[in-house]
Amino acid sequence: MEKFNTIISSCVPINIQNIDTDQIIPARFLKATSREGFGDNLFRDWRYDSNNQPKKDFILNNPNYSGKILVAGKNFGCGSSREHAVWAIYDYGFRVVVSSFFADIFKNNALNCGLLPVQVSENFLNQLFDAIEKDPQTKVKVDLENQTITLLSTGSEESFEVNPYKKECLLKGYDDIDYLMSIKDKILEYESKQN
Repeated sequence: MEKFNTIISSCVPINIQNIDTDQIIPARFLKATSREGFGDNLFRDWRYDSNNQPKKDFILNNPNYSGKILVAGKNFGCGSSREHAVWAIYDYGFRVVVSSFFADIFKNNALNCGLLPVQVSENFLNQLFDAIEKDPQTKVKVDLENQTITLLSTGSEESFEVNPYKKECLLKGYDDIDYLMSIKDKILEYESKQN
């Protein structure tokens, strides 16, 4: 995985609550087993009409909005436990998803795949939506080391929680196997003392 550094980016806002994993990546696209290519079908049924033409009113088709941060409504990632939803978001280019609440399985899948879910208060989420609506180039800073998210135009900032083990993995670019390999000597030392 890529190491997660501090991200300063514009955002893509989807101010819809209860976005489930079938909306993020429809079930008909789950046949592939590698992570590549899922971004093409991120929010497929919202992005394209029945003739595979982009829907002009969907945010991902609006060239005014771009960036590495997806800002979404409350209860993001609910529904089935498909890891492919995270793959699609990551493959599209997002590195952070901000919401006021995440489904637990989605949150864990995100952390396992290098996507940072940042849970904020409803008030802070509304500040983000308002600022981005007024200026699509609004920048947000996500600092994983200090666990803060900052709306740079106003200086408004909130702290967020993240599992300490997953935080270390994200900062170092480790998946679970990489982490175990990084402490291989400690494991071997422990095992040698058990015999």
